[in-house]
Amino acid sequence: MAVANTAPVFSLTGNIGWGTTALTAANTAKDGTGTTLTVCTADATNGSFVQRIRFRAAGTNVATVARVFINNGSSSATPGNNILWDEITLSATTLSEVAALATYELPLNFVLPAGYKFLIALGTAVSAGYYISVIGGNY
Repeated sequence: MAVANTAPVFSLTGNIGWGTTALTAANTAKDGTGTTLTVCTADATNGSFVQRIRFRAAGTNVATVARVFINNGSSSATPGNNILWDEITLSATTLSEVAALATYELPLNFVLPAGYKFLIALGTAVSAGYYISVIGGNY
């Protein structure tokens, strides 16, 4: 049996992506369509290694779920271009000036093919929203 790659592959440059605004809107679609926030797009030529996604509350929010979709780089309005990869429960938060709000992390540790991207949706609308970032590297 032939071996395709016998050498370890390392990232060439960092890829830290994030949504440009706090995500607040609800989206009950489970197919990646509707209101989503794009938080990372893989390198267009060689793809990217994605380590984790972080969710930080921007203030007081009700409990919700964050749904993470992988999109193949085409229109997210077409359900066949998206896959629901994972979900994470985000507890209710209360803004405080003396205590930190919890950070939620979803470990990934896989290669995102060239041009693919992560889309995030919330199950319920929240007041302050969530800032969402992705940590990884480009090949």
